[in-house]
Amino acid sequence: MTPLVSVVSGPRARLFACFLRLGTQQASSLQLHTGASLAAKNYYEVLVLGGGSGGISMAARMKRRVGADNVAIIEPSERHFYQPIWTLVGAGAKQLSSSFHPTVSVIPSGVEWIKARVVELNPDKNCIHTDNGKEIKGLPEGFDHPKIGSNYSVRTVEKTWKALQDFEEGNAIFTFPNTPVKCAGAPQKIMYLSEAYFRKTGKRSKANIIFNTSLGTIFGVKKYADALKEIIQERNLAVNYKQNLIEVRADKQEAVFENLDKPGETQVISYEMLHVTPPMSSPDVLKTSPVADAAGWVDVDKETLQHRRYPNVFGIGDCTNLPTSKTAAAVAAQSGILDRTISRIMKNQTPRKKYDGYTSCPLVTGYNRVILAEFDYNGQPLETFPFDQSKERLTMYFMKANMMPFLYWNMMLRGYWGGPAFLRKLLHLGMS
Repeated sequence: MTPLVSVVSGPRARLFACFLRLGTQQASSLQLHTGASLAAKNYYEVLVLGGGSGGISMAARMKRRVGADNVAIIEPSERHFYQPIWTLVGAGAKQLSSSFHPTVSVIPSGVEWIKARVVELNPDKNCIHTDNGKEIKGLPEGFDHPKIGSNYSVRTVEKTWKALQDFEEGNAIFTFPNTPVKCAGAPQKIMYLSEAYFRKTGKRSKANIIFNTSLGTIFGVKKYADALKEIIQERNLAVNYKQNLIEVRADKQEAVFENLDKPGETQVISYEMLHVTPPMSSPDVLKTSPVADAAGWVDVDKETLQHRRYPNVFGIGDCTNLPTSKTAAAVAAQSGILDRTISRIMKNQTPRKKYDGYTSCPLVTGYNRVILAEFDYNGQPLETFPFDQSKERLTMYFMKANMMPFLYWNMMLRGYWGGPAFLRKLLHLGMS
């Protein structure tokens, strides 16, 4: 039989790939080409490309299926980050050190860690080559200046907190780019936290808070959008739709936005604080590979997570073209589905479990309040708890800030957490 290949991305839009040989019949040899001397074999039953959330959690699951000696992970980074907590780091509510562990500590025991970067993948020849997007004008060099930060990078998240602390008066601007992004709620979460900080420090009356988004709505699910609109009105926040950040003049503290409804029409706004959500895309190695669709994402069936053209390729997470939000919660739910899909295909059976698009976005609206948005492919609420989750709650903040990081490090990355579906079933059974 031919090898079975999975392609999965982690939360940093990395690529995850598994090469599994089925049965005992000899398959064509999988070649692992490297540009450096590595203590690695030339063939693995499971080869994971990228040590993000999807890669680590699926490696743990595949280890239990084929044994640790048959699994390897290619990942160049020394540190593994839990990025959802950066919303709170940027607002000074958590320390950056709480967001990462050494990569070696999250690699499943016994699994080979190949510290390298993938530069090419060829699913037709089962061959991986290793070696050891759009930009905003004025960035990233603009981050060397004060009063500008971004919660989307370990290098700039603490600059957000510094800009927030140094704010005196003027415009505080928060942006959402004209590309898919990780956790679409995060760009506005830091806005709500900043507004709360300004109130706490007596600076709110001097702050003009602006959210410029390329989108045409504040949130994609009406139930939660309606709740957010009420908060925006109550807190006197200015929201401008179809506005895309195209340039930062950090030396002048100016941001340039293009009106997407009128291409070519721009507006220059001065700022005292600027939080940038950068444009994002899949890695170049994926864009140029045969597994990508026309837009550069892994082209998979949205229910089975199986590739549309390569029957031995599967996808999970940020680099897929699954029409749902790119969040760690989505990866958790997808990992359970993909595990069962691969299990059945290894037995020459048809996958039965289907992914419904579940994802979650804890919308942090203050230093002790969260709206827990959970929804499916159709933008319909898919809530876990037996109460209205569109209301701001202290309990949901505690879950976001404390419980979810614990689940991530101790359950999800070890392949034991597949999202809240099981908990939801138990709660609903108890209520029936």
